[in-house]
This record gives sequence, C-alpha cells and structure tokens, in this order.
Amino acid sequence: MALPTLDDLEVEDKKVLVRVDINSPLDPETLDILDTSRIRRVLPTLQELLDRNCAVVVLAHQGRPGDWDFRGLEPHARALSHHLGVRVDYVDDVWGEKAQRAVGEARPGQVLLLGNVRGFEGERDAKSPEEHARSALVQALAPLVDVYVNDAFAAAHRAHCSLVGFIPVLPSCAGRLLEREVSTLTTILERPARPNLFVFGGAKYGTALKVTAHLLETGAADAVLLGGVPGSVFAFPHLAEGEERAAVRHLLHTQGDRLMLPADVAIDEGGRREVSVDDLDSGRAELIRDIGAAAIEDFSTAIGEAGSVLMSGPLGVFEEEDFARGTREVMRAIARSQAFSVLGGGHTVAAAQAFGVADEVSYVSTGGGSLERFLMGQRLPVIAALEDYGGRKH
Repeated sequence: MALPTLDDLEVEDKKVLVRVDINSPLDPETLDILDTSRIRRVLPTLQELLDRNCAVVVLAHQGRPGDWDFRGLEPHARALSHHLGVRVDYVDDVWGEKAQRAVGEARPGQVLLLGNVRGFEGERDAKSPEEHARSALVQALAPLVDVYVNDAFAAAHRAHCSLVGFIPVLPSCAGRLLEREVSTLTTILERPARPNLFVFGGAKYGTALKVTAHLLETGAADAVLLGGVPGSVFAFPHLAEGEERAAVRHLLHTQGDRLMLPADVAIDEGGRREVSVDDLDSGRAELIRDIGAAAIEDFSTAIGEAGSVLMSGPLGVFEEEDFARGTREVMRAIARSQAFSVLGGGHTVAAAQAFGVADEVSYVSTGGGSLERFLMGQRLPVIAALEDYGGRKH
C-alpha cells in the first residue's frame, strides 16, 4: 500500500500533532545539545504546516528512563525556535491537565513542544496500534487535535505508543522527512542505478550478516563490501559463534563472488601496522582495527564504477587517527563518485561529519535500527500503521 503523505490530507487551518525524533547528544555537564542535525531535519515538515496556517503540537523523546540523558526538552525547544525562526513554546507536561490545556488553546501559527514523551509510563510498551489507541496518552490528546503526522523515521522500527497509537483514531500521514527516507531507501532497494553496492562496517556483525544475506539473496545488491567487525568475521569465520558462523560460511560459499572482503587490514601493535589478510595469523584477528591500503584502493575502485552505493558502519576505529584512514578514504571515494550515494547509521553520520563529506553525498539517512530493518525487508511498525490506517477520513 502507498504511504500517505501531507499531499493526501487536508491540513490547512488544522491543529496538527507531529511526532518527531529529535533525540540528540547532550553535554554531560551542561546538558546542552551537541549536535542539532536531527532537529534541523524536521524543519521542512514544521515549516510547511506553519505555512498552511496550522497550530503545531510536537511530541518527542530524549534518552531512556534510567539513563543520564533522559531529560526534559527545554533545550530542544530553544534549538527549534532558533532554527525555525519562530517561538516554540515548551510545555513541561506530556498528557496531563497542563498539556491538555496548552494543546486545547493552541492557535494557528503557534508551535508547542510537549514534555519528553517517554515520561508517559506506557510509551515504550510494544503493542499494536489498536492497543496503544486505548492508552491514557492517546485518549487525552487525540480529541484535542485534528491530524497526526509522523516524521520520526529514526524511531519507525519501534511499536511505541506515541509512534503508532494515534494512527487508528486520527487522519494520519508521514511528514516530509519520513516520506523522503522511505522513498530514497525504496529506490536504492528496488530501482537502483546499477551496479548497486552496499558497504557495511561497524563494531557488530550480527545485523550486518542478516542484511548482507537479504540483499544478496534478493538481488538488490550487486556487491557488498565489508569492513569493520563484519569484514573481520567474514575473513575469519571462526570469530563468529554458533549458527552465525554457519551462516557466514554459507554466504561465502553461495555468494562469495559478490562479497568484497579486505585484502589487507591494519592491526594495533602500539600503532598502525598493515598486514595482508593472507599473512595474518587467525589467532591475531582480534587485533584488526581498520582496513589497509590495498583494501581502500579496491573499495574505492568499485565505488567509482558504481551507479548506487549505500554505506552503514565505519570500516575501522575512526575515532582514533591511526585507524581512521579506511573510513575516511572510502567515504571520500563515495563523495567524489558519480553514484547515487546514501550514508546511514549514527556512527557513520558522525564519521561523515568529522571528515567533511556529509554534505557531499546524495542523502544522509537519520535511521539506525530503522535503516537496518528496512534493508532487511522488514515492515516497520510506523510505516505499517500509516499504510494500514493513514490518510483515512475518521
């Protein structure tokens, strides 16, 4: 089914509840926001709603209960005010009398940001949209607004109350960020310019293994380039455990011609030392911290010939200068290529920003877990709910 968007609903002069994901890194001492990129990504949706004379009520979260960064959203309101260029009124309440009064009194052109939605006890329960629709949060706020817009792709893999619970009871659609994320990723999976390459790295291999298997077996990927821990595990399958070791060996046997593994790696021996994978004793594979010069050249050459390329996960310990080279040079190859290029995942985006290439690729995804699940062909709870219910007149 088609994902309903702002083009499918009448929102002019309406009161609109918008769920965004502006969960941001905070300074542990001052609690100031260190990176406003997620906040800036939701501005087009909020601005369009203001241009259409809406009263805008924003729901968002910060951190998780019990974690040090589980905080109120006052800094986010200030950042939204600054970037949006209009006053954003912060209401330190999620669904109680204070919030209900503020939402009820909101007028066209006004923007409200309610308190951290994870302060609602049932927010993180994994339930169906219909079950969440009966929650106190939805029952309190839904009667006060006309339309629900979800613009939280980074959280779209979660079946949380504020993410799916309003959809069965309100005319609902995707915001512009969610719409573009789905459109971009659908294109690179289903209608890519070929060859279509995927580059995976990072510090874990389980998800990369599943995504790689799905992309190769469905034919979405023409090749998968592996670095980081996934590259090490495919080069040295004994590093994997149990069923995952068997899955690695199966992929190497059945899809090996479409897997590009590092020809050499950089290990940590009091500093960077490059060594051929063939010459590295398998017992020392855990010393790998980056891909080597030959692998960088191989990866860069393949990327230069690609029609599309998506990268998720750094190829080494990019935070350390000795082991940043692989990630930096491969990202630069992506940036200078003629391919349609997508970067995604928190550490990937952080690396891209650190190396100055974030603005030189075609698209930067806000997704981490949602991106991984989308690439695995899974139907994300938010997208499923919007497709099942969204756009309907209630």
